Amino acid sequence: MKPTLFLLAAGMGSRYGGLKQLDGLGPNGETIMDYSVFDAVRAGFGKIVFVIRHSFEKDFTEQIIAKYRNIVPVEVVFQEIDYVPEGMSYNKDREKPWGTNHALLMGKDAIKEPFAVINADDFYGKESFEILYQFLMSVENKQNEYCMVGYRVGNTLSESGSVSRGVCTTDADGYLTSVVERTSIEEKGGTIVFLDEKGLENKLEFNTPVSMNMWGFTPDYFNYSEESFKNFLQSKGQELKSEFYIPTVVNELIVEGKATCKVLDTPSKWFGVTYANDRPQVVLKINQLIKEGVYPQSLWKK
Repeated sequence: MKPTLFLLAAGMGSRYGGLKQLDGLGPNGETIMDYSVFDAVRAGFGKIVFVIRHSFEKDFTEQIIAKYRNIVPVEVVFQEIDYVPEGMSYNKDREKPWGTNHALLMGKDAIKEPFAVINADDFYGKESFEILYQFLMSVENKQNEYCMVGYRVGNTLSESGSVSRGVCTTDADGYLTSVVERTSIEEKGGTIVFLDEKGLENKLEFNTPVSMNMWGFTPDYFNYSEESFKNFLQSKGQELKSEFYIPTVVNELIVEGKATCKVLDTPSKWFGVTYANDRPQVVLKINQLIKEGVYPQSLWKK
């Protein structure tokens, strides 16, 4: 069975100033999601699942999903704050979504095969989908063998400001041992630096692997996630801003020896619209890739 691509599209881009997922950046109004779906389909993925919110279902269906229906099977699931396991309580004043692993959990009933998880507003690159597809095909009918596409930090910087990245450490065999969130990562005078907990600058090598939230899982990950989310709600459910992240659950499983996570190196360059000022650069980069023949002028020819 071909793997599924699961796109996390339920978030609003506060720093970007709007619903990034619907912003047309390609020459024919293509969104970043369009390029991800195109790359996934040509790599071999057999189904697309989106997680969105009910509040923009109509626009999303008309502007995004309608384009794919004759190309690849598409399903939609929803993430809302009150979608929690039966019997679990939380602070009813909470407005912030529960985070990426809660969004992922919404796909449990729709996905029964190995699957990839990506952000809807990040451009991942053709090679990354090919690498991820090959791994997911290799773990069909297996359990507890996951992966993460590790981007070289130097290929993930923004020209508009500093970024936060999950900096990865691996063992001698390339398996993930930890992901540590680092903030204020930027290039200064040809050197990549980040700020540590004390506010001091530390260097990062260009090829240091970082997480851009591009993961590969087998369906057993949903069961782990459900149990972990219950524990999260018991300890942090009354807080207004704590979030339930994918790296948190993956780290737990690695530490407990329940699963492995292979870090897959990619030469792809990430780009996205973290800041509004990123938009013109993204448009230029997409046009350059079209000139180089990586993408056709029109992705979805009528």
